[in-house]
Amino acid sequence: MSSVHRLSRGLSIIGSPILSALLLAMTGCTDPVIKETPVAQTVSKPAPVAAEEPAAVAEPPPGPAPEGMVWVPGGAFVMGNAEGNPDEQAEHAVALDGFWMDRTEVTNAQFQKFVEATQYVTEAEKPPKIVVPPDSPLANATIQPELNHPGSICFRPPPRDGLDAAKGAYNWWAYIPGANWKHPDGPESSIEKKQDHPVVHVSWNDAVAYCQWAGKRLPTEAEWEFAARGGQPRQTFPWGNERNPGGKWLNNIWQGEFPFTNDEADGFRTTAPVGTFPPNAYGLVDLSGNVWEWCSDNYRPDYYLHSPDRNPQGPDSSEDPDEPGIPKRIQRGGSFLCSDTYCTAYRCSARGKGEPTSGVYHCGFRCVKTAEPVHTP
Repeated sequence: MSSVHRLSRGLSIIGSPILSALLLAMTGCTDPVIKETPVAQTVSKPAPVAAEEPAAVAEPPPGPAPEGMVWVPGGAFVMGNAEGNPDEQAEHAVALDGFWMDRTEVTNAQFQKFVEATQYVTEAEKPPKIVVPPDSPLANATIQPELNHPGSICFRPPPRDGLDAAKGAYNWWAYIPGANWKHPDGPESSIEKKQDHPVVHVSWNDAVAYCQWAGKRLPTEAEWEFAARGGQPRQTFPWGNERNPGGKWLNNIWQGEFPFTNDEADGFRTTAPVGTFPPNAYGLVDLSGNVWEWCSDNYRPDYYLHSPDRNPQGPDSSEDPDEPGIPKRIQRGGSFLCSDTYCTAYRCSARGKGEPTSGVYHCGFRCVKTAEPVHTP
């Protein structure tokens, strides 16, 4: 654990003289795409996997589709991207069994049904627990009052002439008391007209609780990437390899100069209603942009070097060289805050990471379900 004041939901106190990278990790992208992150020093790049790759097998579904889910047939694919970010460069062959996957990200309406049925309280709605290591040089520092109240991380565009280079991404991320899944942009905001938008400000723990209630689970990182590629070998985006085919936007990301101006060429400033953009070959939508999606796996930058070749479940524990001692879980898909100049995590192979007790402005999830075995008489 870093010797800084920390909230149980993963946010280090912004006013401390040490600016933790954790908040950046929760946003999915820690650096502009033109930079290499520290994990470049920790991942050895193996020889590329052979170029030939089998297309997904047209395995028929084992029965009627559960409501809102589509069948992703089992098959083999090459996971990773030799030309991508350091932690995705170790291409490796993976075979998966078929599974059911939610067609869309879990919406506010769906999450609301869960909360009403269970009286569940998300982690962003609970008062944070401030933990100060006893040997910390900051043990007697003053705690910012707003950090004693329930809340979550929100994006706030900074003034163009007011950036503080020492703060980095803290220039546009802020802990907002009262922000949560019901109030995604702060306490005065509402989901009243966003019932069909993806739920956000849900932690990994919150997502797991929903899955358990729904009789589902979070996808593994391998399942997520396989599903996103739509059965097409090494496909860059869920729809193909061309960024804007026919000049059309096929995902919800940031257009303009990040973090100052969003031109909204795709029609949206923040989240879009699920299914606004066309589905991939499996019938899945919003696998690129809109919101980051939690996966079940622990994060390690070198996992691809040791991953099993069939149904990998992720490493047994998490290790993030950017923040030693702070556990992370995988996030995938990028979000409405990704841009061509700051973050290209809307690619099928790109990996994100987040502290599992932390909700954030642009992260949600979707569920999968293991196929029931077919019994023949």
